[in-house]
Amino acid sequence: MLKKPRKNNIKIALSTIILLTITMGNASAQDPGPSPYNFNTETWMQPFAAEGRTWGGTSGIAIQSSERIFVLQRGETQLPSPVPPEYTSFAGSLGWNVLRGRGRIWENCIYVIDSEGNLLEVWNQWDHLFEGTDGPGPHKLRMSPYDDENRLWLIDETGNIIYVFSNDGSKLEMTLGEKNIAGTDETHYSQPQDVAFLPDGKLLIADGLGNARIVVRDADGSYIKEFGERGEGSHQFAGVHALALGPEDRLYALDRDKRDIKVFQQTAQRGSSAYPTYEHRETWSGLGMPLDITVSAGAAWVTDLNPPKIVQFNLDGERLYSFNLPTEGPDRWIEMHSMAVDDQGNLFGTDNQAGRPQKLTPKTNADPSNLVRPAYVPE
Repeated sequence: MLKKPRKNNIKIALSTIILLTITMGNASAQDPGPSPYNFNTETWMQPFAAEGRTWGGTSGIAIQSSERIFVLQRGETQLPSPVPPEYTSFAGSLGWNVLRGRGRIWENCIYVIDSEGNLLEVWNQWDHLFEGTDGPGPHKLRMSPYDDENRLWLIDETGNIIYVFSNDGSKLEMTLGEKNIAGTDETHYSQPQDVAFLPDGKLLIADGLGNARIVVRDADGSYIKEFGERGEGSHQFAGVHALALGPEDRLYALDRDKRDIKVFQQTAQRGSSAYPTYEHRETWSGLGMPLDITVSAGAAWVTDLNPPKIVQFNLDGERLYSFNLPTEGPDRWIEMHSMAVDDQGNLFGTDNQAGRPQKLTPKTNADPSNLVRPAYVPE
């Protein structure tokens, strides 16, 4: 005669099933999937450096259109003579990591290409701004979607300064901060990392590693206010490395050193003298070492390390998908330091350690929901 199962045993069994279901669901979201992109490195763009040189640590990228893409590198890299046979087209093919300046020559730091990898301009007239830099140097490029003149913003980490150039590179139109002078006051920065643009012309500056704060400035660069502080709390910073704006007036601040994303909600009424005022809403954790973030109308993508990968979240902080970047062969990555998407859906990334830009094109059979989308532009 069969015994009836006890109620407690049934409860335990049901609890186990539920727990396993939750655990498996979380595991599937955490486990990397196949890349939705093709890597086109060897057939896309070759270095334009003089003989015996190659790309340096490539730290920033800003896309005006598929016909005009701005790239930032921390100088070029001097190759050994004779050039080893294992060299292909980038320092990483030699097993080099150029992050700390191995073989660095401060030349050809800013250049312009199209999406096919054709070189359009080299802004070597501005190399003097970085000559002699003892440290990482220029960190990131940005361009405001609200600027009809499409000026180029360059954030120089080591110089503690931000430069704003005309679109053709002929003029340095504005500087924020004082070169090589770090400070915590209203006119100085300490290792700034990024800038984000608001619809009314105001700026949010990630001041970033030295100060662990976000500075709010008007369109002319004048100081308005600041927020954020260093600390161990979930709302506090260790190193603000990147910023992105999203729907519903939310700000996403990537903390490289605490390995998380802090989400802030704008609370002040638009147009007020105090705008913007942000309050911490939540923190997304569980990343290896995040470096850049882009937010679309419905999702957020983060470039991460350990290993190098791209991680997708929904805007409630649920991890949806991730895929690893190749770490061997001609398409090798050490890190994707910055990323941007052009109007054709191609993903461009810069490698600050292996030293070069790369272009990733969507696979024909890729799930569209896994592709990195263009950044959200608040209205």
